[in-house]
Amino acid sequence: MINDMESIMFTKEQLADKVAELGQLITRDYEGKNPLMVAILKGAVVFYADIVRAVDTPAELDFMMVSSYGCGTESSGQIKIKKDLEQDIKGRHVILVEDIIDSGITMHGLMGMLKDRGAASVKLCALMSKPSRRKVEVNIDYCGFEVPDEFLVGYGLDYAEKYRNLPYIGVLKRELYS
Repeated sequence: MINDMESIMFTKEQLADKVAELGQLITRDYEGKNPLMVAILKGAVVFYADIVRAVDTPAELDFMMVSSYGCGTESSGQIKIKKDLEQDIKGRHVILVEDIIDSGITMHGLMGMLKDRGAASVKLCALMSKPSRRKVEVNIDYCGFEVPDEFLVGYGLDYAEKYRNLPYIGVLKRELYS
C-alpha cells in the first residue's frame, strides 16, 4: 500500500509522540472527573484506542457513529446518528474523539446536541484539523496537527474502506481517487 502514497505526512513515531502529548493534557485537565471519552466511528477508532490508553486518569468509554455527508464528499448539513451513546450523559464531562475536523458541520452540530442532553461539558479531541475546509467554526480543545487540504489515509482514515490499517498517515495519490 505504500506505493499508493504520494508522500507520508506523519510517521508512526510522530503519531505516537502526539498521542502521548495529548494524553498528558487530557490527564491534567480531567484528573478526578471521570470523563466519558466517545469515539466517533469509524475513522477515529485507531486514534481512540491509542488516546484512551495515553490518558492516566479514570475514564469511561463509549461510541457514536454520526454523519452529515451521506454518500457524497460534501456535508449536507443534516446530522444523522447511525449509532448513539449507550450511557446517559446528564452531568457528565464528555470528550469527543475524532480523527479529522474538515467542514466542522458534523462536530458543531453533535457538540450542541450533547450539550442539550445535559452534559456538564463537551470537549473535542481531534488528531487533525483542516482549517482551510472549515464552514462552521468549531473549537478543538485538543488538536494534534493542522493539515493542508490533501486526501489523507491511514491510522483509521480511509478511502473506500481501504488504508485504515496503515500505521502512518499518508497522502493518497490523486489518480487513485479522482
